[in-house]
Amino acid sequence: MKIKTIISTLSAAILAAGFTATVQATTLTMSNWVPTTHFVTTDILNVWASRVEEATEGRVNVRMLAKPVGSPAQHWELARKGVVDITWGNFTYEPDRFKSIWFAEMPFNGEKAEASSVALWDTYQKYLSKNPTYSGVKMLGVGSLGPGVINHGSKDIVSLEDLSNQKVRMGGPVQKRLIEELGAVPIAAPATKAYELLESRVLDASLHTLESVVNFRLADQLTHHTLIPGGFYDGTFFLVMNERKWNKLTPADQKAIMSVSGETFAHLWGGQFQQQIDKASAILKRDNHQFSKPSEELLEKIASIREKMIAEWAADSSSFGVDQPMDIVKYHRQRYNEVAGQ
Repeated sequence: MKIKTIISTLSAAILAAGFTATVQATTLTMSNWVPTTHFVTTDILNVWASRVEEATEGRVNVRMLAKPVGSPAQHWELARKGVVDITWGNFTYEPDRFKSIWFAEMPFNGEKAEASSVALWDTYQKYLSKNPTYSGVKMLGVGSLGPGVINHGSKDIVSLEDLSNQKVRMGGPVQKRLIEELGAVPIAAPATKAYELLESRVLDASLHTLESVVNFRLADQLTHHTLIPGGFYDGTFFLVMNERKWNKLTPADQKAIMSVSGETFAHLWGGQFQQQIDKASAILKRDNHQFSKPSEELLEKIASIREKMIAEWAADSSSFGVDQPMDIVKYHRQRYNEVAGQ
């Protein structure tokens, strides 16, 4: 009894003195390869990081590094190997590795980036989450770029003839195939190089969303925009965490983090991209840029190319661990329509 009394007295004294037991917060490092002023940083990644801290009641913090620890194309591996805890990136930067997700980058996948992002998350969860390609990381979220646009420096692109022999900047195999089969000349280059290539006349045109035309400061070089219904192409992105580091978190903190990730992150990502697209569209129209609609002949050709690409992708699906390729395509379309309210 005396020992219990002493312990109780000491505990009361410690508490009275203002000393409380605290748990050391876990800090997760994130590598980010866009500027701190870019909307992906300010309106998506920083918002998500704040939500993680709030959801875990301060037990988990995300610290964004001052500089990226590798090139954009290296960011999946940086997380998988544990060089950094959390990364984000573009699946298209490693197209052969992530061929299983090509279905989401095809033409006509949708004009609403938020619906596309949520549809991609749901499709990943249902069909791809156990695919060996994605092992070694915890998938925290995915997102879509939004509808790709054909942007030209000097003329409207309406017909197939308008594209003939035009030098067009593109990224990834889906875009390359489209440009080639439409009779243009694909030039592989990152979006960050588009300005100098357009200015030096190496390029006639460049594939971007309207958001990218404005945010990469290409509006002076690209003044004609052909809007393809459903998008000429799309892009897909990931937010991942090193799997070993994830497994060290408590189940409660894992649950809390996923409550602000997954579908919630897809809404955040797609919603912000859509806002940027809408804002860019208004700016370009205000500045008297030319907006064109494709001819029926051009649309039919794009549809034909898409059909062939989907068929070839499905036929090759066993090589990248997919058993039900056309089910994936149908489900992705179904979820997009449901989320978009179509």
